[in-house]
Amino acid sequence: MLCIATLAATNLRAADDVLIADFEGPDYRAWKVTGEAFGPGPARGTLPGQMQVDGFKGKGLVNSFYKGDGSTGTLTSPEFKIERQFISFLIGGGQDPEKTCMNLLIDGKAVRNATGPNNKPGGTEALAPASWDVGEFAGQSAVIQILDQATGGWGHINVDQIVQTDRKPPGVIANVTREITLEKRYLNLPVKNGGPKRQMSVAIEGQPPRNFEIELADGEPDWWAFMDSAQFKGKIAVLKVDKLPEDSAGLKAIDQSDELKNSDTLYHEKLRPQFHFSPQRGWNNDPNGLVFYRGEYHLFFQHNPYGWSWGNMHWGHAVSTDLVHWKELPVALYPDQHGTMFSGSAVVDWNNTAGLQTGEEKVLVCIFTAAGNPFTQGIAYSNDRGRTWSKYENNPVLPHIIGANRDPKVIWYAPDKKWVMALYLDGSDYALFSSKDLKKWERMSNVAIPGTSECPEFFEIAVDGNQQNTRWVFYGGNGRYLVGKFDGQTFTPESGPHTLHHGNCWYASQTFTDIPAEDGRRILIPWGQMATPGMPFNQMMGVPVELTLRTTDEGPRLLANPVKEHASLRAITHTIKPQPLNPGDNPLAAIKGELLDLTADIVIGDAAEVGFNIRGATVSYDAKKQELSCKGKKAALKPVDGKIRLRLMVDRTSIDIFGNDGRLYMPMGVIVPQDNLSLEVYAKGGSAKINALEVHELKSAWNSNLYQLRD
Repeated sequence: MLCIATLAATNLRAADDVLIADFEGPDYRAWKVTGEAFGPGPARGTLPGQMQVDGFKGKGLVNSFYKGDGSTGTLTSPEFKIERQFISFLIGGGQDPEKTCMNLLIDGKAVRNATGPNNKPGGTEALAPASWDVGEFAGQSAVIQILDQATGGWGHINVDQIVQTDRKPPGVIANVTREITLEKRYLNLPVKNGGPKRQMSVAIEGQPPRNFEIELADGEPDWWAFMDSAQFKGKIAVLKVDKLPEDSAGLKAIDQSDELKNSDTLYHEKLRPQFHFSPQRGWNNDPNGLVFYRGEYHLFFQHNPYGWSWGNMHWGHAVSTDLVHWKELPVALYPDQHGTMFSGSAVVDWNNTAGLQTGEEKVLVCIFTAAGNPFTQGIAYSNDRGRTWSKYENNPVLPHIIGANRDPKVIWYAPDKKWVMALYLDGSDYALFSSKDLKKWERMSNVAIPGTSECPEFFEIAVDGNQQNTRWVFYGGNGRYLVGKFDGQTFTPESGPHTLHHGNCWYASQTFTDIPAEDGRRILIPWGQMATPGMPFNQMMGVPVELTLRTTDEGPRLLANPVKEHASLRAITHTIKPQPLNPGDNPLAAIKGELLDLTADIVIGDAAEVGFNIRGATVSYDAKKQELSCKGKKAALKPVDGKIRLRLMVDRTSIDIFGNDGRLYMPMGVIVPQDNLSLEVYAKGGSAKINALEVHELKSAWNSNLYQLRD
């Protein structure tokens, strides 16, 4: 009886609010639409060309970015009676009270007005709570009109969850602060994915404040971000948030620990890649500063430690001795007065050309873009094998040139005993610069690569392994590359642009500098663009591959193959004997596996199609078109002596495909079903033959001793 009474009371309280619109349907129902800006119906989040939209409730919202900021229109509600003291809503977008706004109209006159927060470049698409006190209009008829009459930047508006209520919506408090004495290693910060983005700072005595944007959870968080504060033990940290609802528990919930919060699930999460690197928490994108020094591969990366989405660009940092097992170190580079830390590279200054060496260790130098206003290039250095970092006091070392010039890739050019920097300028244009000391740079020449932009890579590589016959390769963010010669001043293309990869989750790759000559490999790591919804981390790095430049019928081309170290993860091997492959056959039917490394040598025969079904994902080869396809991506693959060779590496969120010993390189982002461990090799429209086929079940690369930030 008590349970029934409690339920009845709960229903009564819920009925106190009157929903005006939640925009969850396929259309606007009785709302009147004019113009194009509001589209055919409520948006389902972010629209094409728009920054990430979050902070709305449910799946739908009003978003007038339909067809971009150039479109205009109005959205007007049916007439309703004002029955409650307040009208609450969520709102974001442009801040123009006349052109991008929401009005409450009574007798055709605007009696209340609200806008988003943005009136200059940058900003956020997040919706935030707002309300009107409408008690004086009780009993009167009203309509709500949402306007988009602007066509420039921030010429749109976002609205959701319009409700009449008698409960006063929580007020917003500005510049809320809290002091914490740092006694443990980590500050744990509660994050709500899709929540309002807030500006937060952490000021520690004697240190520049750390400023960042965070979706600070007002209630139960989706996950916990962390700040490593071990070096500040015993000091007082002053935490400040620009604005918080009165009832928010976000700032109060921040706590300290010596272990990462929820560390028992770390690296065991449902969508955690098991042999691709991903950060412990937060977002990653471009690999940065790939450099080898004293037995360690250093992987820096674009990192948002405090959010699941892009933003707050720091340089994360991890090291490995084998390119397979990675140990994440504390953040290397934080945003500063020059801007957030965009992409760049790293070198070992073996000859101390910059004069920054203080001990026996050679200096590691990171060259980065400071993404302020304007973008400039700076350096940071480490005298302790990359464990701590200092910014050069006279940054920037290269001032602004044009547009959003960025992503410096620096190498040592031994013939002239100088440093060479490849820098993205604008459009498809790049430039080469030189320096004797990493501090002063002179422009040498320009390079244009049609069909690509940003994130330059520039290196010398042997043709067919012959160190007496080399070429230089120059490519941009999407991997379209030129092959040519470099005389120390000018890069002269001889062929290209060519396509390095054919996948759907490859971008902004970089190759390692300073790999010893006796090794001689050119090792590349790309950003693996693959979202991991519901996880406390997002995105990953691609599998490290070795690049070679080989002579083909079409001229010199880059080939890519997984580095040999990956074989260390092979745990169980299933070998399929040579045999015919007829339609209906499946020699892999008895094999089940989650993490896989599969190699195959198949004679096509008279089959129209051969392929694999890997845990529900199909990799197929069309014999007539001589074309391999997976998840809508296609690439040419010519048989060699009537055969094709494939290698498929299967992780939880990807299948990396290599064809004919690296001639085809197709990294595919795909979330394979957790409960599907089946494998199939098949032929259709005729018979093929299996020359060789091995399936290696793999171990995870994550070990328990890597679960914390320890060195």
